[in-house]
Amino acid sequence: MIIKVIKLDPQAILPQYMTPGSSGCDAYACLQSPLTILPRQRMAIPTGLAFEIPAEFEIQVRPRSGLSFKQGLTVVNAPGTIDSDYRGEVKILVVHLGEEPLTIEPGTRIAQLVLQKVERIQWSVVPSLSQSSREDGGFGSTGH
Repeated sequence: MIIKVIKLDPQAILPQYMTPGSSGCDAYACLQSPLTILPRQRMAIPTGLAFEIPAEFEIQVRPRSGLSFKQGLTVVNAPGTIDSDYRGEVKILVVHLGEEPLTIEPGTRIAQLVLQKVERIQWSVVPSLSQSSREDGGFGSTGH
């Protein structure tokens, strides 16, 4: 699928799939200089890009597993959503869960983007729901 993109900054790097089997393409930090994130600090890291996503689709913003595991940088609202009618700069909302400050260099791969089809919900108010084996069992109700 073709997604229209505007480079808002000439240094911006288009998202890229790193392997033929990758589900997500990596998003890059568009920074003028290195950025240090303190432990527990949240930031909106610019990509320098704006997208035109087709109606009935979204782009999900997900953490990069290696960056999350090795350095503690993750997407704060994972998965984040870029809606089809948003036309502003895409910024990656991150939180640093590591113990030491983390420096992000310009061009660092900071998240992955996954295109997803979105179905619209039509709500139907009914007097009762069908039974299930779980019923109203909540958190942890299915065992260990």
